[in-house]
Amino acid sequence: QVQLVESGGGSVQAGGSLRLSCAASARTYYMGWFRQAPGKEREGVADIYTPISSTDYADSVKGRFTISLDNAKNTLYLQMNSLKFEDTAMYYCAAADRLITRRLRAAEYNYWGQGAQVTVSS
Repeated sequence: QVQLVESGGGSVQAGGSLRLSCAASARTYYMGWFRQAPGKEREGVADIYTPISSTDYADSVKGRFTISLDNAKNTLYLQMNSLKFEDTAMYYCAAADRLITRRLRAAEYNYWGQGAQVTVSS
């Protein structure tokens, strides 16, 4: 069982920045960030294949968000810059302890954090 504890959500004006953190109790093959806005499906934002630090991003956040992993602390980060109103959502940290077939797909991940609210005002 892997425990994921998130921190760092909040409110910011459009164009601003926030950083999310996720402390994991164990290493897994994949770690990622997902988000879910009210009335919408959960969508993949960014993920990282931890053995080689290979990253993947949703098109909507490329060039604005950066996912990173501190191996010593087993902590995942999501640096979010140039935030837009449409980035407003609950953000979830996730982990998969098995090889996955499709990146950024929520169903592939079997451990989830409690969520952190990100609100961007226009």
